[in-house]
Amino acid sequence: MSTGSDTPDHSGVFSFYFRLPRHILVVGVNAMAYDSRESTQPKSHLLSLQGREKLSLTGVEDVSGFDESLIVLSTALGALTVRGEGLHIDRIDLDAGQLEVRGKVQELSYDEPAPSGSLWQRLFG
Repeated sequence: MSTGSDTPDHSGVFSFYFRLPRHILVVGVNAMAYDSRESTQPKSHLLSLQGREKLSLTGVEDVSGFDESLIVLSTALGALTVRGEGLHIDRIDLDAGQLEVRGKVQELSYDEPAPSGSLWQRLFG
């Protein structure tokens, strides 16, 4: 079996040609080349509250649930619960990790992860 050339067209799609005795097999791959390396830096998390009326967050990974009195979300530094009155999500961009909330903010609380290990390990380290 001899191998032909792989040639990109202008859209970034590669076609591979393999020569077999008396046959030509053409396989087209419709995947764009991309950098598969992931960033090892942790995402930053920033919280800004202006006059208890406008809350801006970065480092938001997911919004678990929300209504006019409660927003539960996951951030780069843990789970965050926002409580208040008339809460509305003005802007959300989970790809960029950004969220803006308007309404009367009454409480912001982070949930700490449960301690791991047995009772004896937690007491006596």
